[in-house]
Amino acid sequence: MKSGSEVREEFRRKGQTIAGWAKKNGFRPQTVRRVIDEESRCYYGKAHQIAVLLGMKDGEILSD
Repeated sequence: MKSGSEVREEFRRKGQTIAGWAKKNGFRPQTVRRVIDEESRCYYGKAHQIAVLLGMKDGEILSD
């Protein structure tokens, strides 16, 4: 699993912004930043989905 700092470094390496990634994936940039900054526990909801997509958490994303 990746840490928040590893995810940030990956964004820098790719030349991608957090806001751009968030909009492309249908999330609010503030929510993505909270996950990357590890301010959210990411147990469920959007934060869980973001953490799984970014590789910060092992888990499944279930469609509604």
